[in-house]
Amino acid sequence: MLLGVNIDHVATVREARKGLEPDIMTAAVLAQLGGADGITVHLRQDRRHINEADVVSLKAGIKVPLNVEISLSAEILNFILKVKPDKVCIVPENKNEITTEGGLNLANKSVYQETQKAVKKLQKGGIEVALFIEPDHKMIDLAKKLDADAVELNTSSYADAENLDEIDREFSRLKDASEYACIDKKLIVNMGHGLDYDNVFMIATLDCVTELNIGHAIVAKSVFSGIETAVSMMMDAIDEY
Repeated sequence: MLLGVNIDHVATVREARKGLEPDIMTAAVLAQLGGADGITVHLRQDRRHINEADVVSLKAGIKVPLNVEISLSAEILNFILKVKPDKVCIVPENKNEITTEGGLNLANKSVYQETQKAVKKLQKGGIEVALFIEPDHKMIDLAKKLDADAVELNTSSYADAENLDEIDREFSRLKDASEYACIDKKLIVNMGHGLDYDNVFMIATLDCVTELNIGHAIVAKSVFSGIETAVSMMMDAIDEY
């Protein structure tokens, strides 16, 4: 199982002072040294952390695939088509949210149509496209209909579960959805959102999952341990299973 390290919150610290430190490229290099299989960033419409210059620098400077999370903003889509990262994950975006609040509602006609246009443009540009969705068969069916290359299943309900019954229920949903997407629909299956050192162990047992995208937990751990060590520790937690 591959690990994509989201380094958004390194940029969050930088933007607190609107300066140059901590340097996003240094974070990416150290994450690679720790064993990261990919680097993920979210280019939000409000540019609250990552900006266009970061994406350009990362595309040119890292040795692992670059995955950029984007909304359906035409401005950002046009920029991405020029930079051509290796992968894009289309996510819903609300300017008032603290972090992404849920998966794309592909059942909404306008969302479906805009996503369809974006998928075609990105794939024509040679970019692998994933859709961030809930672990739901209907959403997976729609992602397949849209010809997405991959789905990233939202793990936030699993991560936020407060007791064993809830954990088991949410894990079962993820397991079922991952197998349906991978085996029945032949989609690449990734997962992410809220995963950390304590809850990743069950997700790491899922055979149909190709990649996990984890950010906040790793950056938080790196405050005390350094990014290279924090990434290595997450790799160990995943590889143990």
